Amino acid sequence: MSMIYLDHASATPLSKKAKAAMEPFFADDFFNPSAPYLPAKRVREAYENAKSEIAHTIGAKANDLVMTSGATEATNLAFSVLNASTRGPDALYRPSTPARLSARGAAGPLNAPPLVLVLETEHASVLRTAENYGAGKIKVKPGSGLIDLDNLKSKITKDTVLISVAAANNELGTIQPLAEIAEIIKSERQARLKNKNPRPLYLHSDASAALGLLNINVARMKTDLLTLSSAKIYGPKGVGALYVAHGVKLKPLISGGGQERNLRSGTENVPGAIGFAAAMKETKDHLNSAAKTFENLKTIFKNSLTDELNGEIEPVFLGPKKRQLANFCPVSFPGLDAERLVYKLEEKEVYLSTGAACAASKGEKSHVLKAAGLTDKEIAGSLRISFGRLNDEAKVKTAANLIADAVKEELERLKNA
Repeated sequence: MSMIYLDHASATPLSKKAKAAMEPFFADDFFNPSAPYLPAKRVREAYENAKSEIAHTIGAKANDLVMTSGATEATNLAFSVLNASTRGPDALYRPSTPARLSARGAAGPLNAPPLVLVLETEHASVLRTAENYGAGKIKVKPGSGLIDLDNLKSKITKDTVLISVAAANNELGTIQPLAEIAEIIKSERQARLKNKNPRPLYLHSDASAALGLLNINVARMKTDLLTLSSAKIYGPKGVGALYVAHGVKLKPLISGGGQERNLRSGTENVPGAIGFAAAMKETKDHLNSAAKTFENLKTIFKNSLTDELNGEIEPVFLGPKKRQLANFCPVSFPGLDAERLVYKLEEKEVYLSTGAACAASKGEKSHVLKAAGLTDKEIAGSLRISFGRLNDEAKVKTAANLIADAVKEELERLKNA
């Protein structure tokens, strides 16, 4: 039996178009884009064109982007806005060490309001970075994982500098209302202007999970900082970018030759940028058709799985029905051990996960599902299923059958235990 891959939220294969676009820049056009001679200048031109292509797909310009080694670095760079401001003091806050944070429980002076607010269901790269600044957490609504806008409003203070909310969650696929969040931030900015409070307030969003599935546009979303990742849209791994709105001041994490507007020094990853751009264009061109395909696969999967289980156990499909990424289909079998199901299915070459890869590999319980109000039994029995280009109707039906078989085997094992 051929492999059935149901973990596209974790990683995607490199597309043929992206691979073909990258190949010349590994060996033939290998020149350093900062070198002064003609072949190097041609490489520079190709690199800048790639940045323009990436920026264009999100409604931005090449100079608005800082290329990075991936989403994690982009997010860390975004949070450096807390150390640099276009108004007020140059250093708003210097990160405390984890030890000092755990002892005091907050950044800055004891009991001082946090300068940054993050959604409690954010990816680990956002949460861990935010912890360095003693961040406050915004609640989500039970079941859906949607942001509690009233809770957000209650936690914004005159000192808040950064609010970070992912465009879509990487476990439940919950699509967050960024436009509404941006309106709340706009109101707070107007109040500060009226009160002569010079402290800025920025909106950052991690669009890694949403990039290949939603029409991402920085003007419509009204984000000041946006994290992008190549790895989730059939581009090369180890490549990402940060969109930085005009006037937003950051502190570089990496010093050196001054590349990327002095914000990310180091010789540019030309093949990576070229591949990222090709993947972005391909994804943008097929955005609507891909969403329809995945919604159809999701419906087929849900119906097939429910039919195969035949009432022996009711699968609990997680996340909001109307505000979920088209390719996400997380499901729980309360009372079962999802890790055992993953291992059973691996033997049959069906690959899926129990949640975000970085957490699942450490055996950690999902903070996302916990925040969304799931019980311990529901969390323990949860699988994250995400469809992609490697799937079709036949594979999805086969996967549903094999998952149902594994679930039945586990039910029988527990019955006889």
